[in-house]
Amino acid sequence: MFELLKTEGRARRGRFTCAHGAVQTPVFMNVATQGAIKGAVSAHDLRQIGCQVALSNTYHLHLRPGDELIAQMNGLHAFMNWDGPILTDSGGFQVFSLSGLRKISEEGVTFASHIDGRRIFMGPEESMRIQAHLGSDIAMAFDECVENPTTYEYAKQSCERTLRWLQRCRAEQERQKVAVNAVNPQQMLFGINQGATFPDLRAWHMQETAKIPCDGYAIGGLAVGEPTQVMYDIIDVVEPHMPQEKPRYLMGVGTPSNLIEAVARGIDFFDCVMPARNARHAKLFTWNGTMNIKNEKYKADTRPVDETCACPLCRSYSRAYLRHLFAAGEMLAMRLAVLHNLHFYNSLMARMRLALDTGAFSAFREEYTGKLVQRL
Repeated sequence: MFELLKTEGRARRGRFTCAHGAVQTPVFMNVATQGAIKGAVSAHDLRQIGCQVALSNTYHLHLRPGDELIAQMNGLHAFMNWDGPILTDSGGFQVFSLSGLRKISEEGVTFASHIDGRRIFMGPEESMRIQAHLGSDIAMAFDECVENPTTYEYAKQSCERTLRWLQRCRAEQERQKVAVNAVNPQQMLFGINQGATFPDLRAWHMQETAKIPCDGYAIGGLAVGEPTQVMYDIIDVVEPHMPQEKPRYLMGVGTPSNLIEAVARGIDFFDCVMPARNARHAKLFTWNGTMNIKNEKYKADTRPVDETCACPLCRSYSRAYLRHLFAAGEMLAMRLAVLHNLHFYNSLMARMRLALDTGAFSAFREEYTGKLVQRL
């Protein structure tokens, strides 16, 4: 399932195999929340820009079009015409992001739908059943992502509940995998570490989570407002307690520099809405830093966004044309910009894998961690 091929310091080069193929790690998963990338990007486009894993959201797909309908369509892979691996979030992040619309109990969480206000209950069993209907390759355990800052007492209670929920997730997933109509009987389960920004809670919770057999382990509840160095410090605390032979996933992170620094700290999997979201607002990543293509200085700039980039935007169009599309409100602006940023992120991971293969990751980190945060 997961082969650790090489290391350089704490950085890891690996290969993860699941029902829909092999994934070279470290890897960035492209976020297709509702079965598509925001910005008119299709599954065909994902293949063209080097995507290895698509990530979709349990809560959103449960609301529409409905997970039972997707099961009738032979699962999410067939529904969105993507034959590569898919990871589905559990709905646990919505416990955080929809805090004004939910109530938490030991059994689970009652939401008020953000679409029409109807009441929805989701606990570990419901989350696993929904993810089984979707047929993803990796199902995330249902957890609580607590707000930062929070009290130590609440964070500890939440961690204890998340452990109990993980046991329930594992039991329910085993039941779903042997069902007669199982969409993906080989579906895997990743457990999630929580504990807010309390180092001792984080370490304890990871130790306890690792005692529960899972196919991989994630660090959740970061990149939600805490300083970047605090995030790095928490990774440093948690990583020694994560099983070496299982993949490690840092949820919801982050900037290109964040990815480099987290790989250096032993992380294998990443996801973040940032590249697509920034692209839709004309903020683009390049190998020399970031740019806002709406700036006046690009009005007559005939160069591509990044002269070293092979994405559909940079192969065919100028900075001036993309700036014009944004100024004119054309949908093509968002589509081309999203393709560029996702291509950049996938290329960033490919270059890190190559650096690890050749023993040059430390030099890569030294060159690019600071460079990629510069504004052009």
